[in-house]
Amino acid sequence: MKDSSINESREHVNLAKRDWRFERCARLFGSEAMSKLSGSHVAIFGLGGVGSYVAEGLARSGVGRLTLVDFDKVCITNINRQLHAVTATVGQSKAELMTARVLAINPKLAVRSCSEFYDKDTSAALLNPRPDVVVDCIDNVTAKVHLVATCCEQNIPVVSALGASAKLDPTRVRVVPLAETHSDALGRVLRKFLRSRHGVSDELLAKVVAVFSDEPALMPQADPDGIACGVNCVCPDGDNAHHTCKGRHVILGSSVCVTATFGLAAASAVVRMLVGMIPFSPEEKISKRRRDAKSNSAEDAG
Repeated sequence: MKDSSINESREHVNLAKRDWRFERCARLFGSEAMSKLSGSHVAIFGLGGVGSYVAEGLARSGVGRLTLVDFDKVCITNINRQLHAVTATVGQSKAELMTARVLAINPKLAVRSCSEFYDKDTSAALLNPRPDVVVDCIDNVTAKVHLVATCCEQNIPVVSALGASAKLDPTRVRVVPLAETHSDALGRVLRKFLRSRHGVSDELLAKVVAVFSDEPALMPQADPDGIACGVNCVCPDGDNAHHTCKGRHVILGSSVCVTATFGLAAASAVVRMLVGMIPFSPEEKISKRRRDAKSNSAEDAG
């Protein structure tokens, strides 16, 4: 009876120390994988319609340390797709809002909140300390190219989210090497500039994990009675020096059904990478993309 009481007491202590928030994750990944996740550091650049769901997915998967980077404030036009955007949060910092949200999910989470714009001048500071994985959810092409190129140069694993706007079908979202994306203008530009401006080799491009959709883009429908977003900007930070609606030639429509799928697909890829699994979509799903990718080199050079 005495030994039985001791064993029961030890079992009670072990159960008390267990983090029951991630019990269902542990049943799926196993305890060893959960230990890896809790000791991992992921940096997310861009906390909009895609990045906010990446942060949510990683926080709910037991990742122990996050760096959240976004210089922007919530705009009323973000409410249709961004996790932190509700009527009451318009005008507030996206980085601070997501920090509060992930800490509400897991108070033990170590979070660094950065309300800054990523560029060549802030790159070194924002990537220090060095993350285990970087997630690129940046809209600005120059900043996006620089971040992915920097990760390639420094051998930091990176997941890059490509064009999630102008799409309606979440079932067409795939996770593939960047070299194998197709039907995606942002992916094509990203590959071209990584090669031409930064000298990134095809070998390194093949290591970049890309989330993309092969659905053809849908051009925005003009609303003659509505606000011409991009002309009469309603964003609280509309006149900033980095990335503004007024500076865009076309502002595409977007659906949370697709942007959230992009974000959760990216989070899933990160989790699988951290625990030593292959992050890509099944082979049979991407065989056509491999064939199409052969023509991308010619397109990129044009």
